[in-house]
Amino acid sequence: MNFAIDRTNTAQAVPLHLEPSLAPRKFETTCSNCNLRELCLPQGLCDEDLQRVEQIVYARRRMKRGEALFNAGDDFNAIYAVRSGFFKTSVIDNEGREQVTGFSMGGELLGMDGIGSGRYNGTTSALEDSEVCVMPFSLIEDMSREVSALQRNLHAVLSREVVRDHGVMMLLGSMRAEERLAAFLLNLSKRFIRRGYSRTDFHLRMTREEIGSYLGLKLETVSRLFSKFQEDGLIEVQQKHVRILDSEALERLLGPKS
Repeated sequence: MNFAIDRTNTAQAVPLHLEPSLAPRKFETTCSNCNLRELCLPQGLCDEDLQRVEQIVYARRRMKRGEALFNAGDDFNAIYAVRSGFFKTSVIDNEGREQVTGFSMGGELLGMDGIGSGRYNGTTSALEDSEVCVMPFSLIEDMSREVSALQRNLHAVLSREVVRDHGVMMLLGSMRAEERLAAFLLNLSKRFIRRGYSRTDFHLRMTREEIGSYLGLKLETVSRLFSKFQEDGLIEVQQKHVRILDSEALERLLGPKS
């Protein structure tokens, strides 16, 4: 295997296939003292297994806003855990238009779609300055044979991806426009809660156009709905800053739960 030396630490060699324009580097912070540990790692690991699992994090990579972590069609070699920041994943449809397929934040994994085919299916790029943990999939496979909890965790993450995809299909196929936006805002709220942030007060890192692409709505429709939700007293909007004023009313827009 060819190696390129990371000049920040001449004792560290970085495989070329993992070295982008901003080379990943080892950091002193470990998984055991990361505030996103409970989101990324299997639960109930003993200290010995935790130390072994930490070796999967080959390096960390800092991303600039707009920079692509990987592109559709690139060879699959690693899974990435979002340490900080926000990402979008998108594909290009048959007419050459970008279709946003997901948004990811701290503690979530990127690149899982490449496991089956050996190539990344979509392009994932940073919506703001961000940082990811680089986890070569070959190391994950090797460690999974030794630490069963890691294999179970990988299967659980894959299962969540399937459930999420089904949820998006239902969102786009059966919901009215206002239901789609309400569901989107409530989903973001729940994800922020898990990370210890406010469930009612947050910044949207994506544009209205990107939200529309994800929800299958035109930009004009998204803008109109944000204005309507504000007029109805459901939310308060100042550019990308959103404050949810009545989450129960947003829930009611989705109809009764089965």
